[in-house]
Amino acid sequence: MIGIVMAGGKGSRMKLPEEKLLLKYKKPIILQVADALSNSNCFSKIIFITSPNSPKTKQLLQENKYEIFETSGIGYAEDLNLVLKSLNDPVFITSADLPLLDSEIIKKIVNFYNPKITWTTIIVTKKFLESLGLTSVYDITFKNQICNYTGISMINSQNISKLESIEENFVIIDDKRIGFNVNTKQDYRLLSTT
Repeated sequence: MIGIVMAGGKGSRMKLPEEKLLLKYKKPIILQVADALSNSNCFSKIIFITSPNSPKTKQLLQENKYEIFETSGIGYAEDLNLVLKSLNDPVFITSADLPLLDSEIIKKIVNFYNPKITWTTIIVTKKFLESLGLTSVYDITFKNQICNYTGISMINSQNISKLESIEENFVIIDDKRIGFNVNTKQDYRLLSTT
């Protein structure tokens, strides 16, 4: 399995002069996520998806000898599609803004991978997110519960030619290590209280 970290976004909801993934929680958030994937020993390779939107993040990753895949940064789906077209392996995809991510939760999630299922998406319940003081603008309903995306998916890339019309298999894991993503200044302030 290949680990993919989506690290090329603008972070525009943060409204900060610096790049969001360089904000510190013990260390820069991007390195927190990098260590979690590396320490899980689940991946044959880890690739960081960067774009012109995140030049300093890319520079930090290169300084730490991480493999980079540069995209245009047009949008999440477009960048991900470009990466998936170049792979023929099962992939674990995570957003780079999960500062509490650790190797143990990654191992737990990887155990849900089934090669017969093209796309497995990990979600949390909205009720759980709200218990952390967080909100999300992207709600979905699954098993009669309002849920939110974590930014983590597992994909059998052999079954993908485009990102269109793929049925998602959802798995709910209410765990702050994957539910706590940093999208706003308020999220970042809350992080210091965890």
